[in-house]
Parts: sequence; structure tokens; C-alpha cells
Amino acid sequence: MTAELKTDPKYDDYEYPTTSPNVQSGHPGHTTPEQDAQVFQLRTQLEQAGYTKRLDTLCMLRFLRARKFNVDHAKQMFVDCEKWRNEFGVDELVRTFDYREKPKVFEYYPQYYHKTDKEGRPVYIEQLGKIDLAAMYKITSAERMLQNLVVEYEKLADPRLPACSRKSGQLLETCCTIMDLKGVGISKVSSVYGYVKQASAISQNYYPERLGKLYLINAPWGFSSVFSVVKGFLDPVTVQKIHVLGSGYQTELLGQVPKENLPSLFGGTCACKGGCALSDEGPWQDPKWTKAPKWARTEGGESKASQPTSTASAAQPQTA
Repeated sequence: MTAELKTDPKYDDYEYPTTSPNVQSGHPGHTTPEQDAQVFQLRTQLEQAGYTKRLDTLCMLRFLRARKFNVDHAKQMFVDCEKWRNEFGVDELVRTFDYREKPKVFEYYPQYYHKTDKEGRPVYIEQLGKIDLAAMYKITSAERMLQNLVVEYEKLADPRLPACSRKSGQLLETCCTIMDLKGVGISKVSSVYGYVKQASAISQNYYPERLGKLYLINAPWGFSSVFSVVKGFLDPVTVQKIHVLGSGYQTELLGQVPKENLPSLFGGTCACKGGCALSDEGPWQDPKWTKAPKWARTEGGESKASQPTSTASAAQPQTA
């Protein structure tokens, strides 16, 4: 049964649709009275602990879904997240970070948002086969790569997803991720493990419930067998979102992403001027659908910039 999202006027100020197209229990617009009570319980406990930010209903629901609506576990996850945000300086970072070396970094590790899938969600693309950390660390640092990762998660939450929600007319909270494994060999695994481990931890622990679908394309021989073992350690809900495809991936991928939205490199027809990887094309760049993100507004509510905020660059794919 679909109903209006039960909101709290103290924290909820949404400028986009709030009913999820995902008709599953616990998703916005599809909650039970018990789940609504758990949102209230979680928020109340966090207020009593002194928290005042990010207590809106959609955020509470994401943390509760990530912990199977166990209020105590969701509270601990939120507290850990806030501690990390303060230590990492997230709120200031998203306003001031300048990833000026991005074009050069992308020569070795292309990772970018590009337009939307058929459900209206942002498409996020990574080409893992090109990773060369030794070369990248002559251009940037692991610290700046992780800072960029975090900034892009913040920009995914606002303005990317709100713009996509306005255009589609329904709440969109997740991404469609494409990870191209072409060229990935065993020799590269050890060199990138440390960075990937850190990036994955940030994804799982601090940005829950952001994965819509994940397509692993150009999977090398034997990858499916390895993944079948890994699936045993993953949540069944997460497993349903992951699709492992070999070199003949185009039919299935084009079933999810419109041909005109998919870069020609992957069998689509899109060829953005200057290259799709650096274009950051999407509803979040269209004044008809986007608004200045709340983190970029002054105390009076005015935007610090009159133009749509540039959100080009990258974030690691969500894993839960």
C-alpha cells in the first residue's frame, strides 16, 4: 500500500517527490505503522544524545533499512557516521574541495556520473582496468582521492538525486553503477587493494542504501565462479542488485540504460563534447530540474552561486 511519507516539520523540508517507486516495505511511501514508530524512536534517541543534523525522515529510513529496522543498530551506525564526518571535515570539504587534477587522474582511473538509466537514476561508471596507482600518485594523493570520493557522495545526495527525482516525478535515492573490468588482471589487485578497501568502507558505513543496480561488465574468465562464492557472504537484497556480465553485456545493459545516455565506448550513442567522462551530463546540470544544494546556500537561503553546481568527478559504487 502506498501512502504519503510521514514527515516531521522540524527536520523535513523536501523540494522534490518523497514517494519511492520501490514498492517494498520500509521504503518512503511504503512504511508500516511500526516502521514509522521506529523512525520516531530513532530520531528521539538521537536528539536526546545531542544530534541536530541529518535527522530527516528519509535519512532515518535509510539507516534503519541498512540495519534491518533494528533501532539500536541503526543508532550506532548513525553515531559512528557522525563521528567520522566530524573527523573527516565533510561539511567544510564539500564546500571548498577543488579536484583540479581530475582530468589527469582520469587518464588512469576514469570514474564519473553520466546521465540517467531508464528509471531516471544517475548512472555511475568506473573503468577499473586502467588503474595505475603508481602513476596517479605522481599527480594526486590517496588522501585527495578519498576526499574527492566523499565530496562526490555528498553531491550525489544533493543536487544529483533531487534533480533526478524532480524530473522523474518520484523519489530516487540510488544509482545505477557500471564497473568495467576490461583489463583488470591479478597483477593489479594487490596495488589497489588498500585504496579500494578504504573507499568501500566509506561506502558501506557512511552512505548506506545508495546502490540501485550494479553491472560488472567485461568480467574476466573465472570471475563468475569467484563471485558465486562471494555471494554467500552478501546480503540477499544486495545480491539481487548485482549483475555479472562478460564481453557480451550490451543487450542487458541497454535494457537498463537508454542508448542515447550510454557512452559510445560501451555500445551507446552518446559522445559528449570533450568526452563523456568529464562532461557530468545529467538533470543536475539542467536549470529546469536542479536547485542549488542546501550545503551551498547562505544563512538566508540564497545560493552562493547563480549557476548549477558542477558535480563532475567520482564516487565509489555503493555496496549496500
